Amino acid sequence: MNLTLRIWRQAGPDAPGSLTTYQVADISPDMSFLEMLDTLNEELILRGEAPVAFDHDCREGICGACGMVINGRAHGPERTTTCQLHMRHFADGDTIDVEPWRAGAFPVVRDLVVDRSALDRIIGSGGYITAPTGSAPEAHATPVPKEAADLAFEHAECIGCGACVAACPNGSAMLFTAAKVVHLSLLPQGAPERGRRARSMVAAMDDEGFGGCTNTGECATACPKGIPLTGIAALNREFLRGGR
Repeated sequence: MNLTLRIWRQAGPDAPGSLTTYQVADISPDMSFLEMLDTLNEELILRGEAPVAFDHDCREGICGACGMVINGRAHGPERTTTCQLHMRHFADGDTIDVEPWRAGAFPVVRDLVVDRSALDRIIGSGGYITAPTGSAPEAHATPVPKEAADLAFEHAECIGCGACVAACPNGSAMLFTAAKVVHLSLLPQGAPERGRRARSMVAAMDDEGFGGCTNTGECATACPKGIPLTGIAALNREFLRGGR
């Protein structure tokens, strides 16, 4: 496959950025999108040019580090992480635009790398439980209804990639925050902090400059782990339950 890439290049947070065009040739359809970028970077290094900076880690769809906007869609044309997106989903001769997450709370660090530490601060404000020290409790010591366990696991699948924020026209982090609140609210281990968790995390989300939610639904569509949009309604209920 021969492809034309238009990649956002930006030397630093305060530097101007623009799309730069590159040509890549002999790309295997079985390559992942990140492997294709590795191939481009090898060519750039050989030419004495700066490689394209992008986040990555596990490359197994687990860590959520590899976020980027591909042809206007978070993570690209398939509902998966960028590292699990394969070049077979593109055609020979395609032009592909590659940009960083676009959100006020995700400042660009360099090229395709953005600072997503705002998500960590949201978690730190309330996404924890009071856990006793010592040995692990016996597995059946605290019964959990299967329906609650299944729903908790569904929301706990969130990997914090930020695709929901990048896809939202308002730059909202409601789906991310919902996932982190709801999975704890459904389990007895999360009960001690339940009364204040949602209000603390929503307040932190607002302080970080994320936009408001208007239930557009693009967040759930872009989520590679399928976090349901109904989680936002559950977050709202938890918020109201927490009182003032």
